Amino acid sequence: MKTSRLLSAVCVLTLAGCAVGPDYARPKVDTSAQFKENQNWKLAAPANQLPRGEWWKIFGDPDLDRLEQQLNQTNLTIAEAAAQYRQSLALLQEAQSAFMPTVGADATSTHARSVSTTTGASSVGQVYNASISASWEVDLWGKLRRSAEAGNAKAESSAASLEDTRLSAQAQLAIAYFQLYVADRQARSYQDSVKAYQQQLEITHNQFKVGVAGRAEVIQAQNQLETIQVSAQDMERQRAILEHSIAVLIGQSPSSFALNERTQAPRLPMIPPGLPSSLLERRPDIAASERLVAQANAEIGVAKAAYFPTLTLAGSAGYASGSLANWFTLPARVWSVGPELAATLFDGGLRHAESDAAIASYDQSVATYRQTVLTAFQDVEDNLVAQRVLLREAQTEHQAVQDARESAAITLNQYQAGTVAFLAVAQANATQQSNERAEFTILNSQLTAAVGLIKALGGGYSQPPA
Repeated sequence: MKTSRLLSAVCVLTLAGCAVGPDYARPKVDTSAQFKENQNWKLAAPANQLPRGEWWKIFGDPDLDRLEQQLNQTNLTIAEAAAQYRQSLALLQEAQSAFMPTVGADATSTHARSVSTTTGASSVGQVYNASISASWEVDLWGKLRRSAEAGNAKAESSAASLEDTRLSAQAQLAIAYFQLYVADRQARSYQDSVKAYQQQLEITHNQFKVGVAGRAEVIQAQNQLETIQVSAQDMERQRAILEHSIAVLIGQSPSSFALNERTQAPRLPMIPPGLPSSLLERRPDIAASERLVAQANAEIGVAKAAYFPTLTLAGSAGYASGSLANWFTLPARVWSVGPELAATLFDGGLRHAESDAAIASYDQSVATYRQTVLTAFQDVEDNLVAQRVLLREAQTEHQAVQDARESAAITLNQYQAGTVAFLAVAQANATQQSNERAEFTILNSQLTAAVGLIKALGGGYSQPPA
């Protein structure tokens, strides 16, 4: 009867128990009504225009699609993050197991000396014990609940970190792939220039033979050819490095991986940025940081609960006998049951220090979260302005390349006609090469900015419901 009353009282206390520490609320972050650098921003722009899932398909390149799919399966950085996520799930299960009682079994055979409490006589003999025990910590102050809450937030943060790692790797692969495409285009341009400069050197040689051109002009033409040949050779080195980086990203050895020359131009998309507030739901790094705030908040409750006593219900039942023959008989049966209340009276300020540390950790995580959000908005703004300005630059530079090529062709005709010196041809060639390199640089920047904007907007990620 007394035991029943005790259990009833414990149940009432458990149900009425409160979880100490602050309840979690997401930290507020000031967000603007629109992006500064998006001049075409519209309030009613539908969010489903944003790329989701396999976002790289927006570029319309089958080879990139294949490489991204392979990266998702074999990238080692992603595999590492996935293992960390599994570890966080295991730790969450560990925290949740505290809600259940612990049950154990024990069987011993000991040779011991005992003293009778009635006669005072001592005896030496064998003692046999077999018992089953159980204990359960009553979560009066919410310590276990806060621990599970922290573990759940940590697992959700780890899941978001996994998505952030995957998105970063996907973006790195796309950028490296597009840089390799630009390198192939530039290599073809260098090859065309080498052929053109070889023809110019032959023309200069012929004019030197008939006495129209001097030896200095031949040397100048030879030097220009050798310079462009060095640039072409260096582009071969840069392409090989990019190919190696792609191999590592998809989990392959660089020595066993090769990509043929890229000839298909990727589609350059104009990506609508959506609403500024959508970043809070789309970016996995923001989601991971916010979940760490929730974890730190719950750990304050764990630290606060240490100030209160712990109540544990324990019980055991079994058999104890000095005779092996009578071990499992009714007279040898033993049992015990009862609560245990434990409290720390003095710890030299340990609990106070742990509580202060938990609060400081929470403040730090809030600052990190807000900084992550600000950095996210900066990423979007940077890539928006890059997308807008680079488009105008590309159009202007393309015209500049056409003009430079026409100027170089006219100057070469004038040189063949003997109206200008070869120095004018060299200068026209240098201008053409400079403009072509600038055009390739702008193209590379445009592709990088397109990938950067998709990554800044969270790619295909959507934050799971809390």
